[in-house]
Amino acid sequence: MPKSKRDRVVALTRTKKKAYETKKDLVTDIQECTEKYTNIFLVEVHNERNNLLKEIRESWKCSRLFMGRNKVMAVGLGRTPEAEIKPSLHKLAAGLAGSRGLLFTNETLESVKGWFSEHKKFCFARSGTVATETVVLPEGPLDMPHSMEPQLRQLGLPTRLKDGVVVLDAEHTVCTAGKAVTTQQAHILKHLGNLMAEFQISLVGHWTAGKYTLLQDNIMETE
Repeated sequence: MPKSKRDRVVALTRTKKKAYETKKDLVTDIQECTEKYTNIFLVEVHNERNNLLKEIRESWKCSRLFMGRNKVMAVGLGRTPEAEIKPSLHKLAAGLAGSRGLLFTNETLESVKGWFSEHKKFCFARSGTVATETVVLPEGPLDMPHSMEPQLRQLGLPTRLKDGVVVLDAEHTVCTAGKAVTTQQAHILKHLGNLMAEFQISLVGHWTAGKYTLLQDNIMETE
């Protein structure tokens, strides 16, 4: 009987080496981009969606957007004044956390701020998204296919079929403004076609020519 591939032993040294090489390549990319581009922006993604990030990268083909592995990117920039590869980059590195990343570009500060201030897209909420409005479904028929009724019931809606029509037996509050959306609520909102979440990228900081500037509500503080 042939030996199952699942029984194959993978040396941990091999996986560790691959991970190390991946991190090393990222550090190299960051350092090369620091030499190639005149402007580096510390950016923060709100309601991240992979397909929308892909669109951003397509729109900024002449620039480089890095997301993820913040600690590794910080190493590439230099986390201390002694380790930084250019003046003040350690201040930029200190801001890398959570859903933040780096945008390397030769576009001007004004054009970058203008583009990202306009590029916002609404998308479906996910679990944990804070509801921006209270959604209440009134008692009565729902404009949904009858085949969805069992699924809606599983999601907590008091529904039934009446003459082939999905009917809500009582008024139901799907979500409340200011409160985090649950997984079930997110599914219901999606069935309703409610685009409650807003995908956008905000500019947190800007580095150029050895100077780092914080960008907050159009007020700039230079460090």
